[in-house]
Amino acid sequence: MTFAGSPDRVEARLVPEAGFELDTFRVSGLPRRPGVAQARAALRALAAPAACERILGRRRPDAVLGGGGYVSGPMVLAAARRRIPAALMEADAHLGLANRLAAPFARRVFLSFPIPGREPPKYRVTGRPIPARSQPVPRKEARRLFDLPQEGPVLLVAGGSLGARALNDLAIESFGSAGPAVLHLSGEGEHERLRGRVSRADYRLLPFTYDYGAALGAADLVLSRAGGGVWELAAAGKPAILVPYPLATADHQTKNARYFQTAGGAILVPESELGRVPEIVRSLLGDARRLEEMGAAMRRAARPGAAGEIAEELMGLAAARG
Repeated sequence: MTFAGSPDRVEARLVPEAGFELDTFRVSGLPRRPGVAQARAALRALAAPAACERILGRRRPDAVLGGGGYVSGPMVLAAARRRIPAALMEADAHLGLANRLAAPFARRVFLSFPIPGREPPKYRVTGRPIPARSQPVPRKEARRLFDLPQEGPVLLVAGGSLGARALNDLAIESFGSAGPAVLHLSGEGEHERLRGRVSRADYRLLPFTYDYGAALGAADLVLSRAGGGVWELAAAGKPAILVPYPLATADHQTKNARYFQTAGGAILVPESELGRVPEIVRSLLGDARRLEEMGAAMRRAARPGAAGEIAEELMGLAAARG
């Protein structure tokens, strides 16, 4: 297995660090506003399929999997030209523009959520693969790792790798001086701004953690955005308060959150109603039975076998080609 992607994105660092080979080609997202950046992106998009064909010619793969987003499109198109079976993954409850454009060239599209009008056999709902680092760690061990109290409730606040300013400010203002123990992953861009506003030892403010499974294991309740990472909460059986990012494309985070709210494992709170969150947190952390019911609902909604399902389907596509 090898990877392909942009030399300007995070995969250029993460893939070699994980011990895999990476082939790179130039491609960038297409800005919505006309201008020089849009023209440059369009030129790169036109040149990218040829670069991808050269990569495929060297690697001679039996199948290609696109992870979604604009980097996947040129490679899936190049695979179709070479009659190599290709598949796509969609992390959200809305099929993104890049995947909509690439889907005609793919044999399968693996959906995290059911999407109306996207039906089998081409479209298959598998859930979203969960990184190994997100597998939950036993509570006692997890709390020791983050120097959190062994007894009493813990709230995990997670706004994503870049942070979510609205959630960060709400958590600090509501619980920075008093309240339940908190493990707050602020995002690297927000940490310096917030660190001076915490005044108690059991409020652990960190920019991020590589041990996300331990963060989940330590928590009784999670406050977060509603991107594709909600599947990690579900796999860990963690009740959640989900505040969708209001500017997400096609409001896909609200669709993600609504799926888990309907399942009974989460409470959806629009950002315009963020002031309701502290009381919801206190109410849930004081109701062990409700937390247990929501956790069980999250586990029922989870798809822990997503990675295996996708791998088996890919091997089937490759075998059919042979």
